[in-house]
Amino acid sequence: ETTDPPPLEEGEIHRSQAEQEEEDVVEIGTTTGYRDVVDPGHFTSESAQILIGEIMGCNRDLENIQNSINDVQKK
Repeated sequence: ETTDPPPLEEGEIHRSQAEQEEEDVVEIGTTTGYRDVVDPGHFTSESAQILIGEIMGCNRDLENIQNSINDVQKK
């Protein structure tokens, strides 16, 4: 029995199971703390599209936050 995957958010792209299993997350130290990053050796066209979709979603969220701040400052 197969089920439909959950609906995608704007800019999101379905990942294949192989793609999900392929990514390795590593922890790196920076001057501002530790960050989890994906090992760049495993990037594919599909994973790049996924990251682009996530960035677009973050940019949209940031714009909404900036608009909300501007609205509050105008009051």
